[in-house]
Amino acid sequence: MSPGPRTRDLLMGVRFALSGGREGWTRTLLTGVGVGLGVALLLVTTAIPSALAARDARASARSEHTAPTAEQPGRDTLLIGEADTRFRADEVHGRLLKPEGPDAPLPPGLESFPADGEMAVSPSLDALLKSEDGALLRERLDQRITAVIGDEGLIGPGELAYYAGDDRLRQLGGKVPRVTGFDNSAEPEPLDPVLTLLILLVFVALLMPVAVFIATAVRFGGERRDRRLAALRLVGADARSVRRIAAGEAMAGSVFGLVLGAGFFLAVRQSAAGVNLFRLSVFPGDLDPAPWLAVLVALAVPAAAVAVTLFALRGVVIEPLGVVRTARPARRRVVWRLLPPLAGVALLYPMIGQGDEGGEFSQWQVIGGVVLLLIGITALLPWLVEAVVSRLGTGGSVAWQLAVRRLQMSSGAAARLVNGIAVAVAGAIALQMLFAGVEGSYTRNTGADPTRAAIMAMIPSGSDAAGRTEAVARQIDQAEGVTRATALTGTELATTTGDPQRTAMLTIGSCAALREVAVLPSCKDGDTFVLDGGDDPAGAEEIAKPGRKLYAGAVYGDDTAEAVRWMLPADTRRVAARPDPNGEKRSGVLATNGAAPRNLGSSGHASVYIQLDPSVPDAVEHARTAVLKADPAITPFHLQDTEQSGRFVSIRTGLLLGASCVLLLIGASLLVSQLEQLRERKKLLSALVAFGTRRSTLSVSVLWQTAVPIALGLGLAMAVGVGLGVVLLKMVAAPVAVDWTAVASMTGVGAGVVLLVAVLSLPPLLRLMRPEGLRTE
Repeated sequence: MSPGPRTRDLLMGVRFALSGGREGWTRTLLTGVGVGLGVALLLVTTAIPSALAARDARASARSEHTAPTAEQPGRDTLLIGEADTRFRADEVHGRLLKPEGPDAPLPPGLESFPADGEMAVSPSLDALLKSEDGALLRERLDQRITAVIGDEGLIGPGELAYYAGDDRLRQLGGKVPRVTGFDNSAEPEPLDPVLTLLILLVFVALLMPVAVFIATAVRFGGERRDRRLAALRLVGADARSVRRIAAGEAMAGSVFGLVLGAGFFLAVRQSAAGVNLFRLSVFPGDLDPAPWLAVLVALAVPAAAVAVTLFALRGVVIEPLGVVRTARPARRRVVWRLLPPLAGVALLYPMIGQGDEGGEFSQWQVIGGVVLLLIGITALLPWLVEAVVSRLGTGGSVAWQLAVRRLQMSSGAAARLVNGIAVAVAGAIALQMLFAGVEGSYTRNTGADPTRAAIMAMIPSGSDAAGRTEAVARQIDQAEGVTRATALTGTELATTTGDPQRTAMLTIGSCAALREVAVLPSCKDGDTFVLDGGDDPAGAEEIAKPGRKLYAGAVYGDDTAEAVRWMLPADTRRVAARPDPNGEKRSGVLATNGAAPRNLGSSGHASVYIQLDPSVPDAVEHARTAVLKADPAITPFHLQDTEQSGRFVSIRTGLLLGASCVLLLIGASLLVSQLEQLRERKKLLSALVAFGTRRSTLSVSVLWQTAVPIALGLGLAMAVGVGLGVVLLKMVAAPVAVDWTAVASMTGVGAGVVLLVAVLSLPPLLRLMRPEGLRTE
């Protein structure tokens, strides 16, 4: 059975795309590369959820936080202590291991337990420790490397991680987790409406430019294609047939783009292990798009290519004697172009004030509103470019005159060149405004004072807490770049043991250390003080009475044998409390080392506040090393006056990661688009050179042809982006404010990308200006 006329027309278009000579192949290749770049980014985007899920699954498989535990040592028990650290800006995941039986659970990625003084490291940490940059870290992690952690034990190929064997965990006994397996069954808290909104907007703002570029790519070589279709009309094809032929040609180019896009995606996937963006890395196998999403991309791209082609031909009259587009076209009307952004605002307006207490946002309504607003840019920009360039005079330099005339003749092509970057900039501006507006809600003041202490080292409870803390502080104090290490030990005070109704805090330290938590007019070893103005004064008022007999240490529970009887001296003075470097305003009793109760056992808890000399290079690294050398079980915290929500930071990191990929796509696609437009003007450029036009004049003219649409497109993007940002801020009930510096930086990045592409297109332009370009067959 022979195919029908419609199928024959589509197949003819496919043959034109695949066997149309050098011109046909060039157009198909350019279309395929443009579409392929967009498809590759779409596939990467659809693979992100699976990559994040795989990272979370591996993190849960090695977690001990909610793992099954045991009270006593057994054949299947493992002592595991946290030993996380940081090296410059990178986190290092570390665990200390001591198996207590032959069936102790082995962490994922290990084939055997490292012995005492040995460690297994991740490949990235192994490379860092062997490099010159890792010299300071080698001093800290100086155990002998005996194994490399397998992929199943790492959340990403670039993760810095290690497992070290340490027999000292036996001494801590029940102070570190004793697990019989690994698991993390804790349910994550659901995202609040504002964070959900941020995630939606990140995906929409990043994917919209991709869709615009794909729509632009399928229109490469449109003028040559229309002239070919006019020749078909001359030999008897009707108007409907030529449109079906054009649709078949576009479909072939888009399918070729799908193939190239799959190839680009596989290349990116294969090299993913070597890419570390914003300290995030994924294994190649984790980039696995959901099958239904991949099928959706495979169906949507050819369908969109056909739709865009037919839409582009709606205003073109293809007749046997030519294409009626070289005549003066009718002016574009602005009325219908305002409908998409107005419809977008109409969808978003009802959600103003929602979120958190106001309820959930309608996800589809948000997506629809933002998409319509950004689509409004692509609708308004051609009208804006035409309206402006039609009013530009013909005066000025030759390069300016050539640029203006070219823009007046093909303002639509000029607008398409910057459509994608305008959409990207508008989305980035809106997102930046929203992030800045809600940042305060996800940022809290910790009360810490980093000028008084850069690091706080938390010492786990153990025997002779006070004496051990002082020894640790002296060891840290000797490290290079450390100006002072201040040790404070704390324990409980009560009038009874077992189940006291009221307790107060007893803080022990030297006079210099106690001055970190109180205003002491005078102090000598042997003094005691009662704090006034602390955060929890109730217990101190009832218990801390000079001359009273008290119990210190293990005052809770049934095991109170270690509780120490202690009398608060009658000469105890009252002093005003002050916030410690961590921002806590303590209450209770202060005791110098000479006056403190003895033999408190393992009930004490302690901390060391570490001040650094900013003039010493890598002082913080030397301090981290000193903390780990003093006791691997010590957990150091970097004091900051503010702290941001981890989820908020993760979403912002995802935005930066996605924006980097989109910028790469923008640059590559713009370069392909620019080369396609120059190729279409090859004969014209060669003719101008043959008539004596200087190449420098033509080069400047091309730059002007790029600069004018850029200025108009970015101006429109600023207006739409700021408007969308204002609507989004009102939706989350955040104060409306515009950071013009950030807006200008976003706009400048967009302009810089386009101008860089224009500069990169100059060498091909110079080659196209040769007289050989006038040759024809």
